[in-house]
Amino acid sequence: MVYLDFSRASGGSGSLEENFNNYCGMVMDLFGKVYEPYYFPGFAQKMEEQPDFVSKLNYLNLHAAESGMRLYLIIDEYDNFTNIVLNEQGKDIYHALTHASGFYREIFKKFKGMFERIFMTGVSPVTLDDLTSGFNIGWNISTDYQFNMMLGFSETDVRTMFQYYKDAGQLPIDADIEAMIREMKPWYNNYCFAEESLERDPKMFNCDMVLYYLRNYITLGKSPKEMIDPNTRTDYNKMKKLIQLDKLDGNRKGVLRKITEEGQIITNLITTFPAKEIAKPEIFPSLLFYYGMLTITATRGSRLVLSIPNYNVRKQYYEFMLEEYQDKRHINLNNLMDLFDEMAYEGHWRETLEFIAHAYKENSSVRSAMEGERNIQGFFTAYLSVNAYYLMAPEMELSHGYCDLFLMPDLMRYEVKHSYILELKYLSVKDTEEKARTQWQEAVKQINEYAAASRVWQLVQNTKLHCIIIQFRGWELERMEEV
Repeated sequence: MVYLDFSRASGGSGSLEENFNNYCGMVMDLFGKVYEPYYFPGFAQKMEEQPDFVSKLNYLNLHAAESGMRLYLIIDEYDNFTNIVLNEQGKDIYHALTHASGFYREIFKKFKGMFERIFMTGVSPVTLDDLTSGFNIGWNISTDYQFNMMLGFSETDVRTMFQYYKDAGQLPIDADIEAMIREMKPWYNNYCFAEESLERDPKMFNCDMVLYYLRNYITLGKSPKEMIDPNTRTDYNKMKKLIQLDKLDGNRKGVLRKITEEGQIITNLITTFPAKEIAKPEIFPSLLFYYGMLTITATRGSRLVLSIPNYNVRKQYYEFMLEEYQDKRHINLNNLMDLFDEMAYEGHWRETLEFIAHAYKENSSVRSAMEGERNIQGFFTAYLSVNAYYLMAPEMELSHGYCDLFLMPDLMRYEVKHSYILELKYLSVKDTEEKARTQWQEAVKQINEYAAASRVWQLVQNTKLHCIIIQFRGWELERMEEV
């Protein structure tokens, strides 16, 4: 069994090929020492004398065939090496590695002839498509329902694990495991990786996030102050660079905004694609799926409904939008955080919402007459998401309609006193006063119906619910009132 971790193959001061060869060569030398008893005395020494990785593979292949040994290969993070190349050195270098006689492609062709089975794991199928055509017998099992429950923790897994640590004295004796699961669910749960698993399997928790939460509870005896593990920031930045979020064209930016505002997209899941197609808007949702930014929640005809799985991921979408707005015109977020304190604990909402409305007016680069209300909603959502007191729920279905923004109090973590439903309305500068009045009356009716929904009262509990209508005319705040 040869095990290669390609995340370790890109470091070093030499060229790409030298660094790759050095790492893989060391793995083969270790293989020689471990498996020498199955071959002959001096097998390991002879392995070390081979000048490079390909020579070591040829040496192993020869003696394995001679001895009747079957060889197996596991490659972990097969796409890590090439993703770094793609990110840091560009598509031309990447293409040279993975096509024609590129050394990386040639290595994979070598693998084909000598290993009985090859198992590769990675994040996205980008490199897979470019490489496996070199031996054309690989298949992608990423969305096979048989493996769905390998990719996360079920609620039963989480409960059993937490009970184990509680019984072992690692969790406080009064730790309420059911309450811990309730707290984690909206943040870490709701993953499904195969269409067939929608009816077969429970929703899955993100393993890394659950372990982050558990580690914090074991160390401090309480849940983490930040529900999102700061270490995921590194993965977030890598993903952002790979899918070229800093170079989004209008089509892909529109896809991202649609997902952020609606929470889902209906699409075909593309299981494999070459790197040259990574920027195509029709592939974009599939790429987000592989990075855990979307998950399978339903079907519609022959297509899948891919949705934002939880608040952890939703926060990242809001950050995408926030970064875009902040790059265009910077706003002091510390000032905004002070206003959120007043909004959450004192019910002083007007200054906060006027602050965001003024920022929207000043940020001329994000305004779009074509998008109107959607544009305003995206801006408000991005800046309201900065607060820690509320779980943002845009376009939540309530009483046969969708409210624009529901600021749901995070009562598991903060003793918030006030909660909010916001209804955003847009008028063009040419619209009449009569239209403005009619629009306002319709908004009052809508928001009152939303507020009467039993689901809302379950979520706001004992907080005071404020129903606020915000009406814009063009870029100007026309009217804002609590009803």
